[in-house]
Amino acid sequence: MLGRRSPQRAPGRVLRAVREVPPGEGGLLATSLRYHAPVDLAAALRASLGADRVRENAPLVRFTTFSIGGPADLLVEVRSAGEALAALRLAREAGVPLTWLGGGSNVLVGDGGIRGLVVRAHGGRVEAVAPDRVRAEAGVALNGLVRYTIVHGLAGLAEWAGTPGTVGGALHGNAHFRGRLVSEAVVSVEVAGSDGSVREIGAGEMEFAYDRSRLQRTGELVLAAEFAVEPGEPEALRAVARASLAYRKRTQPLTLPSAGCIFRNPDPASVVLPPGVPCSAGALVDRAGLKGTAVGGAGVSTVHANFVVNEGGATARDVALLVERMREAVRARFGVVLEEEIVRLGEFH
Repeated sequence: MLGRRSPQRAPGRVLRAVREVPPGEGGLLATSLRYHAPVDLAAALRASLGADRVRENAPLVRFTTFSIGGPADLLVEVRSAGEALAALRLAREAGVPLTWLGGGSNVLVGDGGIRGLVVRAHGGRVEAVAPDRVRAEAGVALNGLVRYTIVHGLAGLAEWAGTPGTVGGALHGNAHFRGRLVSEAVVSVEVAGSDGSVREIGAGEMEFAYDRSRLQRTGELVLAAEFAVEPGEPEALRAVARASLAYRKRTQPLTLPSAGCIFRNPDPASVVLPPGVPCSAGALVDRAGLKGTAVGGAGVSTVHANFVVNEGGATARDVALLVERMREAVRARFGVVLEEEIVRLGEFH
């Protein structure tokens, strides 16, 4: 949702008629919405979901794992797939652009904030729908899904312990960990289109690839997903989860705010590197001499060079400048142009 600031709105009323947003631009979902009728969206959301769920000019700092982000014109929290669908339909009726935010990982929100409505998906149902399948709504934390499967003796997801973000966000970017993709466990996904229509999509139709899914192309919203599981012993599953958590603690800068990995790993088939240099974004940034480099309050982690951390008071501009410095250093040293894994949302100055 990059671009010009939207026209000014009257105090206490959210903008109604705003520019169309191309599908896939912005966060976990930015839907294309056109003007339909003059509707006070803030009032409609309060009536539908409760006044305590709706805030205007809401800073997004506390809703991102980077602890960075300007204000949303309007922010609403939804706690179920049904509520998410209601927010989508109300925004569509009002003609207001929409950005979906889950756990706030893997995103960089601009210092200028996000125009229109930001829907924060937080919570939802998890249930076993068959002996070999578990269904989780999009706002469920991936760690919450993992805990559910462990407690109920269901194997297949324990290694994802410690993964930040929600089910919806994990599917949008096809989360990866130690060579595995979350899509490997997906059976089907329930999505909503920008018109509010709902459909079930098999995993084979999701266009999953490394850091990719069809959601980035279509702008569809994840409502829920079903995952394949099998019987397992809870204690053995806890051991798998503990091992994953220990690995993350050893290899990632978990003590400082970050968005996760900044760059995608290059495709080994498309780059030529010197002998002994791993085809890893973190290794390339490290060998380009950028570990520990800082711009303002943002620094390249000394633990893992593909992480930028907020060392205190970092702005989105600090991060953006540092990311460009990292990309240029790797290009100059190795001739590889790194692609960003993080998603930029909102207005950058």
